[in-house]
Amino acid sequence: MTVTPEKTPEKDPEKIPDLRVVDAVRLHGDWVTGAGDLYTVVDPATGAEVQTIHQISAEQARAAIDAADTAFRTSGWRDLMPHERAAGLRRIADGIDRNRERLARIQTANTGKTLTETTKLVASAAGTFRYYAAAVESRQEAVTPRRGPWDTVSVLEPLGVVAAITPWNSPIASDAQKIAPALAAGNAVVLKPAEWTPLVAMALMEIVVASGLPEGLVTVLPGKSAVIGDAITGHPAVAKISFTGGTGAGKRIAHQAADRLIPTTLELGGKSPTIVCEDADVDQALQGVLFGIFSSTGQSCIAGSRLFVHRSIYRGFVDELVRRARQLRIGPGTDPATDVGPLVHARHRDTVHGYVERARGEGGTVLCGGKAPDATELADGNYYEPTVIEGLANSSDTCQEEIFGPVLVCLPFDDEDDLVDQANDTVYGLAVGIWTPAYLRARRLARRIDAGTVWINTYKQFSISTPFSGFKDSGLGVDKGLDGLAEYSKRKSLYWGLDQAPMGWGRPTPHPSDHDTSHTEETS
Repeated sequence: MTVTPEKTPEKDPEKIPDLRVVDAVRLHGDWVTGAGDLYTVVDPATGAEVQTIHQISAEQARAAIDAADTAFRTSGWRDLMPHERAAGLRRIADGIDRNRERLARIQTANTGKTLTETTKLVASAAGTFRYYAAAVESRQEAVTPRRGPWDTVSVLEPLGVVAAITPWNSPIASDAQKIAPALAAGNAVVLKPAEWTPLVAMALMEIVVASGLPEGLVTVLPGKSAVIGDAITGHPAVAKISFTGGTGAGKRIAHQAADRLIPTTLELGGKSPTIVCEDADVDQALQGVLFGIFSSTGQSCIAGSRLFVHRSIYRGFVDELVRRARQLRIGPGTDPATDVGPLVHARHRDTVHGYVERARGEGGTVLCGGKAPDATELADGNYYEPTVIEGLANSSDTCQEEIFGPVLVCLPFDDEDDLVDQANDTVYGLAVGIWTPAYLRARRLARRIDAGTVWINTYKQFSISTPFSGFKDSGLGVDKGLDGLAEYSKRKSLYWGLDQAPMGWGRPTPHPSDHDTSHTEETS
């Protein structure tokens, strides 16, 4: 069924009433109602219904990819000059800026994140589109050195249809980090947001339509991975898969991509160590450790969830950390005073609590938290107290598995070799934080620990211009930066022959008249 929005997004996206989004998928120039199951988005802070969404069917997903493939091949987007594509990206960035407050509030209502954080994420998304507009406009192809009688040029071409699959913890920032470079490189994009958090991606789709990009070039596909996942990853027109999410799902996608010999970018899980050396600025380190694990309510792949503190300062540092953790304010993301908001879903809160119970069973001591808060005004939300645990070995399940919640495990260390061994003793390799004023030690640790991102005397800071990658089970490929743009292109080499002489390989068949046969006639 075709949907006519109350306020047409193409004309007036910033004035759509309240936080409701157009409950439809964009197909062939129309907003079409999803033919899949209904999904009710619930505010994690209050349990109140935000909006019920018509998810799409597998057939609609395939139709959207067909439309994206047609748009890629016929819309002319891929053939535009880089500065012309850049102009389209900047229009999307301007639309995000005009809708900044609305997008932030939608994301807070859908994910439970604080408005402070979601406002920054929306600004980051706009900045991402502008960065890749500038990057593609200034990107250079290469005339390679001559190695013979020919000129050689290395050029970049788009891949085709990119399937972008994003997580529920930071949707709009993750959406932009995939859509922007894919579009900049000349591709079409189908975006599959997480089932729990579709709203901000659907609102972003309204802005993309209003920006005037060719129809079908970007499509948002809200739905269950179990229903539409294979329709997306297995479609023959999908030329690349870019996925951010859990390691198990990422490995399954990698297998599907390998069967089809298409490239993938995978940003997966983490169990990142944070290291406090004996010479660290204690107050700076305390604030950094608290922010690294408890901001975003711990729902972050790069959360500093394993804390290693030098034994000489361990007891005093951990005791003060616990004292400060107890002072963090738990509440709804709409309250400016909130430090720690709710978890995204009641089911996820149960999972987090299950890990804490497992830690108790492994012999760990819960120093603070370990339960939902007692306050009656928080009873309807998915809240969980900031939790600090000690007394576990680094080999325990709690120290090895990604919890994705506000749970920190503290471990002492004695020397650098012991520390490096423990920090690297995990299947993950996403990030690490190091707290020390000794720059030689910091550099040495940074190079010895297996992690794609290293923060020294800071934590959880990002720049769209700096590549982001994971080692081991934390991922494959690169997001962000110029390397991230290159992930959405393919290389082609062109040779121009300059030698006028024949190559000397094979000769034309001679004509009989070219030969003197008088001395070669056979005689009987």
